[in-house]
Amino acid sequence: MMMRLSQFQKKYGAIVPFIRPTDISDDHTPTVPVISHAVKEIDRLYQHVEYACCIYPCCPLLLASDMVEAFNMLESTGVDFVYPIVEYPHPILRSMRQSEKGKMEFIYPEHELTKTQELERTFHDAGQFYWGRAEAWSELKKMHTDGLCMEIPSYRVVDIDTEDDWKRAELLSQLGTL
Repeated sequence: MMMRLSQFQKKYGAIVPFIRPTDISDDHTPTVPVISHAVKEIDRLYQHVEYACCIYPCCPLLLASDMVEAFNMLESTGVDFVYPIVEYPHPILRSMRQSEKGKMEFIYPEHELTKTQELERTFHDAGQFYWGRAEAWSELKKMHTDGLCMEIPSYRVVDIDTEDDWKRAELLSQLGTL
């Protein structure tokens, strides 16, 4: 399949300098090994690179200014990675699950009566991009724990995994929130 895809890309003028090996080409492969392979291939085929950025294709609200800011953070701080994060819209310490009998139960019952304003802010990876030092990618370091985060507003984050995500992205785009 990869050879067919490569031939298709070449037919339409794309440059295909290398193909990802099959052992890191399935839906379960983490990002770091994929970018590590790419960095090593670029070093081998062209020249040494100092930085590499992975941009996910499912983030239509990504702003170039966020990428520039993240790169500047990476360059000025000396950390291995920088990536955007977004605050959870509701405190996760007030999260619930539904029991087999249909009743709701708090995952953290000790916070059932805690005011949401009194709970710690929590964040998640925005799933947009990751700037990293080429050496850190090559050494298979962990993007999240070996890096710094950059908070961005939630109205600019849609990670398209579901049809609802797509609809939310369309609505935000129509509203002109960017």
